[in-house]
Amino acid sequence: MARKSRTIGVEANPPEKVCEDPKCPWDGSLKVRGRVFEGRVVSTKMNHTVVVRRDYNHLVRKYNRYESRKGVVSAHQPPCIDLKPGDKVRAMECRPLSKSKSFVVIERVGSD
Repeated sequence: MARKSRTIGVEANPPEKVCEDPKCPWDGSLKVRGRVFEGRVVSTKMNHTVVVRRDYNHLVRKYNRYESRKGVVSAHQPPCIDLKPGDKVRAMECRPLSKSKSFVVIERVGSD
């Protein structure tokens, strides 16, 4: 099955596999918009969902120093993107897919 030539509006490499998921930004009808971030996959135990951790530095103005912080986000994992804990991924905002999912993984950047 050949991949349809669909652009999602962001510079990202489409996955090699093709899936039938309607919530896939590449093969389905899900539109993506808003925030884009990179993070590491922490957990893949949920069905079609991964937990992505984003580490960032926050400026404490009183002391003029930076402190490390982290954020954890649940994101939809399309079946065409194979992920395991430790993979570095790029996720993008979309419409709310469930109570706690408003992001979808658009590509795997690297792995450990």
